[in-house]
Amino acid sequence: MTSKKLKWGILGCAGIAKRAVIPGLQLSGLNEAAAIASRDLDNAKRTAEELNIPAAYGSYEELLADDSLDVIYIPLPNHLHREWTIRAAEAGKHILCEKPLALNEKEAAEMAEACAKAGVLLSEAFMYRYHPRYAMIKDIIASGQIGEVRAIRSAFTFNNAGDKKNVRYRKDWGGGSIYDVGCYPINAARLLLGQEPQAVTVQALFSQEHDDVDMMASGLIEFDNAVSLSFDCGMWAAFRNPLEVLGSEGIIEVPSAYVTPNPGSGNFFVTAQGERKEIEVPHVNAYTEQADHLARAIAGDAAMRFDTVDALANMRVIDACLESARTRSRITI
Repeated sequence: MTSKKLKWGILGCAGIAKRAVIPGLQLSGLNEAAAIASRDLDNAKRTAEELNIPAAYGSYEELLADDSLDVIYIPLPNHLHREWTIRAAEAGKHILCEKPLALNEKEAAEMAEACAKAGVLLSEAFMYRYHPRYAMIKDIIASGQIGEVRAIRSAFTFNNAGDKKNVRYRKDWGGGSIYDVGCYPINAARLLLGQEPQAVTVQALFSQEHDDVDMMASGLIEFDNAVSLSFDCGMWAAFRNPLEVLGSEGIIEVPSAYVTPNPGSGNFFVTAQGERKEIEVPHVNAYTEQADHLARAIAGDAAMRFDTVDALANMRVIDACLESARTRSRITI
């Protein structure tokens, strides 16, 4: 691999970019945050100064026209993912796009096609799965330590309901808890089981105070061999993000399944043969790991672990969950 760092352009000054992704890039030996854009130049300049980013642009178009940039990170509201991913691809840039990749599978397919045509890589930003513990968990499942997998339970909830102007509460912008945090348990179950679900049933709390988006949802996602993911997600509930894999002979418990801010927060527990053990996991920055994996793939030193086929499959399940919640019915995938 070349020692030259990949230069990243950040398309927007979203909180997730400033709080997590840009700091993750700045810890990387393979990547650097080289430019940031906002439709408000003053905002871009202010953010660039705060985060020590060399260049600031007052439009997304200007950033995409910067020939020095290799990768574009898109943390824009969900309804803008399709447009700006396609425009970034047409500009010859590789792309890391925030989850969910799009508003539906059709949009995601158009994005994947545009990137394939342009010969650039497209990665969906599920940072949690680059944390080393998920490879460890998969190995434990494959080893048979907990027997046959019988069920998975997971949740991701937080309470931000008072912020009525938040983009998460714009229905036409792709707001709602399934898009925002429900996508994590869905993605994790698919990852750990290595298969796609057959059907979903979801009940949701649609709030008129929040533009009729789903502020809370609970669901059952059916996989092969009568294994199901039971999950809940919400933006109007106390914070938590656990995951549990129930086996015929044991249990894997992940207290903080999707965020690992502090040393020890990535640890998990395995109960097997009547004994519960804490598994210590090295503390890493999952956002750095995510960016580094993409850098290695761009350099040709590694294959993409999660390609657009995976992203489309995840979007298909999200589509079914939203349809089920709206129609109060079981949806076959």
